[in-house]
Parts: sequence; structure tokens; C-alpha cells
Amino acid sequence: MTRLDRDDESVSFDVASAVEMKEKITTQNEQEDTLRFGFDGLVMSDRVRKLLDLQNGSQKEVVSSQKRRGMELFQLREGDTGSSAVQVVALTTRIQQLQTHMARHKKDNSTKRGLDALYVRRRKVLDYMERKDFESYRKVVKSLGLAR
Repeated sequence: MTRLDRDDESVSFDVASAVEMKEKITTQNEQEDTLRFGFDGLVMSDRVRKLLDLQNGSQKEVVSSQKRRGMELFQLREGDTGSSAVQVVALTTRIQQLQTHMARHKKDNSTKRGLDALYVRRRKVLDYMERKDFESYRKVVKSLGLAR
């Protein structure tokens, strides 16, 4: 297999995975708005729905909702939290939270130490994915925009 063949195969795989991710995102966006406290899918009045809207939620609720939605994109089955791709998404969400914390609190060395540990953990999971399941590794790296 020549270098050009491998490059063409890589580009076609990237296009196919991008289309698949766009489909998953559009189906996720077509669902009802996410509500606080897990009240999704219930029939309720507009006033109650407005009260339970995620815009009225705390920062913790917003971040947990974003994490859950990101994990749903890479789940192999319903309720999957242990697969490598889902773990990378969860670790990336936590890393982003700590990066924003570190931007505000530059001298917080204990958080910096924890952030470095999360980088190492994500790196190890990504190395495992690269060895065992290269296609899902490429999907995760491309969709999360990780530098590899």
C-alpha cells in the first residue's frame, strides 16, 4: 500500500466519521431540551418547564449536562460509562473545568497537580485506544480536537 493510498483511506475515514458524528449530534439536538434534576420526557406546564430549564441551573448542573451529552455521543450501548471513548470524554470535560479554574487561580498548586494527573490518565487511555481500537481513537481525537 503506497503512501497516497493510505492518505486517501485516511481522508475517506475522516469524512465518514465526521458524517456519523454530525448525525448523532443532530439526533441529540432534536430531542427535547434538557431539564434540571433529570425531569426530561415528562409532561408539564410551560411555567414548570421554564423553572426547570437548564438556563436556571447552577454551573455544576450545566457542566454535568454537557458531560452527559458528550458521553452519549460515544456510548456503545445505553448507559455505557466504561468504554475507553466515553472515559476520554469524561476526562476531557474534567480537564476543561480545571483549566478554567487554573486561569482564575494561578497559584493553586494542588489543582495543578491534579490537572497533571488527569492529563496522564487521559494520555494512558488514549494510548490504550490507539493500540486496541484505532478507528474509535481517531474519531475521539478528531471530534474532541486533541493534539496528537
